[in-house]
Amino acid sequence: MTTLGTANADPGEMDTGRLSVGEARDGSEVGLPVAVINGSRDGKTLYMQAVSDGDELNGLGVLQRLVPQLDPAELAGEILIVGIVNYYGFQVAEHRNPIDDTKLNRAYPGDSSGTASERIAAATFDAASRADLVLDLHQGSTSCMINETRVRCGSRHRLHRDCLELAKVFGCGHILDQKGPDGQLARAAPDEGIPTIDPELGGAVGWDEESIQKGVKGVFNVLHYYGFLDGDIERQPQTRASSFEQHGAPAGGLVSFRVDLGDEVERGDTLFEVTDPFGTVKAEVTADSKGVFWRHRRLPQVATGEYVCSVGTDIDQF
Repeated sequence: MTTLGTANADPGEMDTGRLSVGEARDGSEVGLPVAVINGSRDGKTLYMQAVSDGDELNGLGVLQRLVPQLDPAELAGEILIVGIVNYYGFQVAEHRNPIDDTKLNRAYPGDSSGTASERIAAATFDAASRADLVLDLHQGSTSCMINETRVRCGSRHRLHRDCLELAKVFGCGHILDQKGPDGQLARAAPDEGIPTIDPELGGAVGWDEESIQKGVKGVFNVLHYYGFLDGDIERQPQTRASSFEQHGAPAGGLVSFRVDLGDEVERGDTLFEVTDPFGTVKAEVTADSKGVFWRHRRLPQVATGEYVCSVGTDIDQF
């Protein structure tokens, strides 16, 4: 039997339930929504989670569309899923956990006796530690971003090759291969010997269907490649960036972009202009290096020095 929280499934079955992580301010139990899918045949274990940042919903959209398509009778191995990790942030559509003002994906591996975020991290990390592979589904918050997969363990980590292979299989088209901050699940799980990636499925307010479908396809790629489901996948070329260059506004005003997300840029190419309310150009910002236009702010208004966009650099393809 496969168990996660109150969800229990015998071979060939699926179940949903709740994973207790403490109590809310009114004393009611807080339980994260979970699902377990126990295949009819032996195999690996995959752990997936979404919404560790409370306003990043595309990963939840992936799970909401993916799970009904999975038949335990056709599956080898087990799938463990936590649908909404940052319970408190999700309720109020905020990135951080408002109970302790914490970015939850900086709290891993967690502490079962710690803050609200540390307790959630500990409970979900315990579930992730049972797996052979981990997918931590994210998006670029509410900014505009390409679809990418992040390898966060660092190039010198003993599991770097395995994590990079998992990212290639997921197949978003772009990979950021850069060591992440302490406390990320994609940093902590590889230390326990578990290949882990952090798909960043675009950026949106609410759900973006194109990014969600890329995520669904990516999960199916993983399920086929690693033997959970029968069948082969068609590998697509991936573009990898190993670093970012960030650009801020040299003047206050309104931003007009001169390139689109995913475009290749050369040093000196114009990325954006800042104008006054009547269209007079106040400043022009150009790329410092060759790269890919990776991410930009959603709203056009900026103050001097405010973040505007990022270019992925140190590019290669494979």
